[in-house]
Amino acid sequence: MPHRTIVDVHVLLVRDGEVLLSQRRGGYAAGQWHMPSGKLEPGESIEHAAIREAREEVGVDLDPAALRCVHASHVLPPGEDPRVGFFFEATAWTGEPANREPEKCSAIGWFDLDHLPDGMVPYPAAGLMAYRDGVPFAVDGWSESDDRPADATRYSVLT
Repeated sequence: MPHRTIVDVHVLLVRDGEVLLSQRRGGYAAGQWHMPSGKLEPGESIEHAAIREAREEVGVDLDPAALRCVHASHVLPPGEDPRVGFFFEATAWTGEPANREPEKCSAIGWFDLDHLPDGMVPYPAAGLMAYRDGVPFAVDGWSESDDRPADATRYSVLT
């Protein structure tokens, strides 16, 4: 099987110590909380992917100059393809966030960074906590010796 790594972008819309999260509907991670995010499309920069996802999911326009990459994660979720996630902080935007994808999202809400909701999607939750704690980079789910999947103990921070 050819090697494949998925590249994700996650947008942290932050105001007054709170972050905007959406609750997933149907399919993958139904009922769990997550920030606006998505996969990088062919020919797209990570910066433009973050801007696109914020517009598509919550209807806000981000200024590229106001985006700040605050965390990156290289993760190997159990039974899934490896992922590289870039987490962008945005503290200014145009428009008021609203649920623009009701078929994929049942609710949106602002949550205190120190009191995040239970039931978050694990890998993005770990990235959000790393951002909150000032950790710029994380590697999870990999064996330290040879890049084979690690045991569940090493990955437990994300599950």
